[in-house]
Amino acid sequence: MHVVPGLKVLYFGTPVVLVSTRNEDGTANLAPISSAWWLGQCAMLGLGDAARTTANLLRERECVLSLPSSALADAVDRLALTTGRPDVPEKKAKQGYRYEPEKFAAAHLTEQPSDLVRPPRVAECPVQLECRVVAAHPFGGPAMHATAFQAEVLRTHVEEDLVVPDTHHVDPDGWDPLIMKFCEFYGGGHRLRPSRLADGWNMPHQRPGGERTARTGTA
Repeated sequence: MHVVPGLKVLYFGTPVVLVSTRNEDGTANLAPISSAWWLGQCAMLGLGDAARTTANLLRERECVLSLPSSALADAVDRLALTTGRPDVPEKKAKQGYRYEPEKFAAAHLTEQPSDLVRPPRVAECPVQLECRVVAAHPFGGPAMHATAFQAEVLRTHVEEDLVVPDTHHVDPDGWDPLIMKFCEFYGGGHRLRPSRLADGWNMPHQRPGGERTARTGTA
């Protein structure tokens, strides 16, 4: 039997992507997103219009998409509920967001120079995609306030151990991407930990015994 619960979010399960961009002063911004997909040599990214990353993409038209493995769940979670905007939007402030100008340091991650674009790569990520924004589209209707970015992948960097010898293919058995499902992190098919983002979104919390209870934070 199916029910109609009226789902609050649709995070059914997508890879986490760390998007690095350049701020107006030339410093690096880093933001985790889980609204991304690829076709051919292009990526589609979905971001809220209040994000510093959105403003940077519209202005600079460049980014790096670094894909963390499941082993980097803690690093990614350190970025949850942070924003590169010093004027934290009211809605985000109510969700518990705080201003963090040093995103790489906050996540304990390392900036690595890129070859073709100005934003840095994340050195610890096994897969890094240097990209150029080729189009931006309003997305989600007037209440959503989001933008869908089409990004062309200019260069791909992959950890050598993940590449099938003598090919241009990634070994799917060796690649264990960090997955976000309904604000919780998964890797290798197993639940790793909830994201702190779940507190801001008032998502149900799983107790050690498996029971889920509603959170008490603000939505």
